[in-house]
Amino acid sequence: MGVTWRCKTPCHIVPLALELPDVPHILVIGAGITGITSAYALLNRGFQVTVVDRHRYPAMETSFANGGQLSASNAEVWNSWATVLKGMRWMMRSDAPLLMNLKPSLHKYGWLAEFCGQIRNYRANTIETTRLAIAAREHLFEIARKEAIDFDLEQRGILHIYHDRSTFDVAARANALLLEGGLDRRAVTPAEMKSIEPTLHGDFFGGFYTPGDSTGDIHKFTCGLAKACRRLGATFMLGSTVGKIDISGELPSVEIEMGEGDAARTETIRPDLLLVCAGVASRRIAAMAGDRVNIYPVKGYSITVRLDDARSQDAAPMVSLLDESAKIVTSRLGRDRFRVAGTAEFNGENRDIRADRIAPLVRWSERHFPAVSTEQVVPWAGLRPMTPSMMPHVRFSRHSRIFYNTGHGHLGWTLSAATAQLTAAAIGEAMAA
Repeated sequence: MGVTWRCKTPCHIVPLALELPDVPHILVIGAGITGITSAYALLNRGFQVTVVDRHRYPAMETSFANGGQLSASNAEVWNSWATVLKGMRWMMRSDAPLLMNLKPSLHKYGWLAEFCGQIRNYRANTIETTRLAIAAREHLFEIARKEAIDFDLEQRGILHIYHDRSTFDVAARANALLLEGGLDRRAVTPAEMKSIEPTLHGDFFGGFYTPGDSTGDIHKFTCGLAKACRRLGATFMLGSTVGKIDISGELPSVEIEMGEGDAARTETIRPDLLLVCAGVASRRIAAMAGDRVNIYPVKGYSITVRLDDARSQDAAPMVSLLDESAKIVTSRLGRDRFRVAGTAEFNGENRDIRADRIAPLVRWSERHFPAVSTEQVVPWAGLRPMTPSMMPHVRFSRHSRIFYNTGHGHLGWTLSAATAQLTAAAIGEAMAA
């Protein structure tokens, strides 16, 4: 699939020419962060928008309880032989940061083969992702200001921590690419790390600090933006699934299945343009439209630690952290919640919450923040929609009335505000041509 957009300054997509009505109707599949930011961008360009999602509420899957980081500093793509070798070493450890179910699967092993084929694009894709992540920051902050969305935003930067020289030196090489992408990021000593986040316990070789990064509650933001979309005239068809897509006519025909039992019914919609923002379901939906969108569901886990006492509230960090060795990230969500997330699990569309994958997150929290009570911990697992290149799939289909904005992987929260603008601009330019 390869890179499907180019982010220079400004970001742009070369559109296809479409002949559509004065006020086109866009059907958006998916009410997660990508679908809702896209719907909002399209509404602000004057389009009619309908959003379909299988859940009764927005942001109930991968946009529900992620790590919380808006992290341009995490823009390094995973396509490297070092990642492959680590994965092989960790294969027999149930608590490893990266875990793979070895059960044969053509999709999984085909995806991994393409992933290895993208190693040659590691440098270019890391720089490109960094640029897009930086651009996304201001879009998201402006949306939050304009719509008065409270989502526990903390603009205190992100501190990456390293326990030894070898991992720090590897990170320093990647840091050069992030700097080339325009990121403000600097190395810090253990003493400086302590001053940045005084509650952090442990022995560290050093770190990297990105002052422009931030954190926030993706679920609160997405739900708040969905309310803004409703105010702007969007129609929501929640608790509904896509049953069939017919592309034989000039316009795509989409069957929407609603309700259950005796109340079940099917409605057919023929939008002027179909926008697919369906996360891991995008692959199946694309296949119905005759397209190949190679997305694999990579499971991530999180815990939300309830900070119900003053001692825990004071002992939990306010600055967001990323432990490179453990592949664990943290976010402070208001006064009374602490989010800890991490791991990557290749196990198909499996949403089970495994105790042996949650336990390392709890142990890590107790080791580095011993005064924080872990008596009240809420576990969660979600499926990240990843492409082999680790780049979002932002492009038109072969069918001129279908567009994709999907495949953001672990950076959906970080990139979505920018890819929504790319998507709306491409569709708008195509319709105006």
